[in-house]
Amino acid sequence: MTIIHTVSRRTSDARRPISPLAPEPRYDRERVVRSRRPGPARPADLRTRYRGTGVAMSSAPHRRRPVPLVTTLGLALLAGVITLWLGLVANLGEVANGDSGNSAAAAVPDRLAVVRVEPGESLQDVAHRVAPDAPTRQVTERIRELNDLNSPALSAGQTLIAPVG
Repeated sequence: MTIIHTVSRRTSDARRPISPLAPEPRYDRERVVRSRRPGPARPADLRTRYRGTGVAMSSAPHRRRPVPLVTTLGLALLAGVITLWLGLVANLGEVANGDSGNSAAAAVPDRLAVVRVEPGESLQDVAHRVAPDAPTRQVTERIRELNDLNSPALSAGQTLIAPVG
């Protein structure tokens, strides 16, 4: 006779019937004393109640605490400081690029002259030629305004009124 499996009797196995084909238990139940899951999140004296959907809800009071006036004023002051800082950064960026509204308008020359468009020139080329120190975009807009131009297309030999400087 060949022995396939031996079963030893332990004190924890006293209640179970011994069968030569039954697997050995993986752990003793005496060692597993309690669960490792955390305790309940609600107060111990309040029971869980179920409302219409069957979802468990705590019956603990959930009152909103009022926000103190000091907190409200502090957050409003912080928002104002951030807004002021962003405005200053944006203004400094415009000044560095030479695109500031007041200084750019003064940079466009006040003197006007009649200029002739040369072959292959665009409106931006003419603006750069007649006022090389002024911002090209503002000079271009001024030329369009003075000559009532709807499109940037120019023809060779065309005469334009342009700010010169």
